[in-house]
Amino acid sequence: MIHVSEFKDLAHLTIHKVGNSSNEEALLCSKAPLQLEDETISQLLVTYFIQPFANAAEYFRFRHDADIELNEIFQYCRRIFTDQSEFQEQSVNIAKHLYKHSTHPKIKGGELYIAYFSKCQVDGEEVEAIGIFKSENRDTYLKVFLADENYQVNYEDGININKLDKGCLVFNTEESEGFKVSIVDSNSKQTEAVYWKDAFLQVQRREDSYHQTETAVDMCKLFIHNKLPTEYEMDRVDQVDLLNKSAAYFKEKEQFQLDDFAKEVLGHPDAIASFKEYRNEYANHFQQDIPDEFEISAPAVKKQQKVFKSILKLDKNFHVYIHGNREMIERGFDEATNMNYYKLLFENEA
Repeated sequence: MIHVSEFKDLAHLTIHKVGNSSNEEALLCSKAPLQLEDETISQLLVTYFIQPFANAAEYFRFRHDADIELNEIFQYCRRIFTDQSEFQEQSVNIAKHLYKHSTHPKIKGGELYIAYFSKCQVDGEEVEAIGIFKSENRDTYLKVFLADENYQVNYEDGININKLDKGCLVFNTEESEGFKVSIVDSNSKQTEAVYWKDAFLQVQRREDSYHQTETAVDMCKLFIHNKLPTEYEMDRVDQVDLLNKSAAYFKEKEQFQLDDFAKEVLGHPDAIASFKEYRNEYANHFQQDIPDEFEISAPAVKKQQKVFKSILKLDKNFHVYIHGNREMIERGFDEATNMNYYKLLFENEA
């Protein structure tokens, strides 16, 4: 977990303007770091940069298909961590690298902030950190002021400190594995989002409990939705029941154990064997390893709650939310109307 309150030592900050080269926008680099003499401005900048990472529980690491040493951002950050006097030079290299990848017509130009924090805290460890942040959107603000004993109104364009467009924190730990990296990107559109994470930074998910939990949840969902119905005769209610049991397991347990999950959720020996076989198929297909045991990440479970949709959709007329007790719902067929039906059993009506 990233402790926002611990990002107090903003030692260096420089700002560059990175345009979109395909739109003939320029790259403008500052010649020297910003002099941070006003404490209020420093704290506002720290809030702008770090607050979006407050709930970030997923980590990444730099990667390269051939050799991690060939990842440009990894190299530039390592040089800064090794020698702070390289900060400005390497910040320019980072800006040039981003400019090289800002070619898609929909990518917006904006200010690129490179920051160096001499001390911060991540997952209980005190480390240095480098921040790479980009602002792409501006807001209009009303300015109300007193002049000649009368209030006047004007406007200014500025950056909303509560809306960071793109950000990356690189922590000086786990260097040999590509550093520990956290990312935020407010743009959910695929084209613009991919260039920041995949083209510019070149990162991959870190193999930790968050990633393992997220992967296992996705695998269980696909098994229940796609694999089981091909092997057993089961209706949608049975699928929803298994999804509910899976959700309960991940919410209530601290540790995932493959055998334990299979027995509690699936129960039947044939279904258990099919599940273990599917785990291997999933791992090979998606190139994602799912260990037999790992610590369950609560933030990952919370993020994946939408996976366990316990909704039974009946034509366009009804949505039935099923939260448990499979025995309280029965499926049947009405010959008079030639239609299917469900019978719901309950004690109280709210």
